[in-house]
Amino acid sequence: MPIASISLRSLALAGSLALAVSSSAFAIGDESDETKPPPKTETTTKCAGGKVWDAKRKECVVPKKNSFNDDELYKAAREFAYAGQYDNALTVLQLARNQNDPRILNYLGYANRKAGRMELGMSYYRKALQADENYILARSYMGQALVEQGDMQGARVQLVEIRDRGGEQTWAYRSLLQALNGYRTY
Repeated sequence: MPIASISLRSLALAGSLALAVSSSAFAIGDESDETKPPPKTETTTKCAGGKVWDAKRKECVVPKKNSFNDDELYKAAREFAYAGQYDNALTVLQLARNQNDPRILNYLGYANRKAGRMELGMSYYRKALQADENYILARSYMGQALVEQGDMQGARVQLVEIRDRGGEQTWAYRSLLQALNGYRTY
């Protein structure tokens, strides 16, 4: 085989490999975006009546403070909230041991806002940002609430805060930007 042919094949293979690596790196980066909506699990696909999927027992259970840790409660509440089950989300969030966790405060804000209690929701967003001013998901949801209230300038301030805190490539940023552009978001 001529050397030129080998070099072209090697170059094409190297280019394909680089493209595959960069594509997989992009996909990995996208998957690690913790601001994205949560995937559906058995909690919202199999369980009913506010029950939560217990992976250890492999069944739906009534959530109790001692049966799940705060991370598990947060994930279940987040899934409930995105499924429109705001009361179930609030019930689960109230079980968290650390009621000052910005994630818990943020979803107390989200679930209350989406259930029609805008001012209560906004107060939780403010508390979440007092606990962690860099929590960009709380900034995104607060910004979306401000759009709902017609405060476009306040929402733009939150968008700039997200960008300035390194969140420009996140779902939180894109979602608020879409809300500012007139698209219905979360």
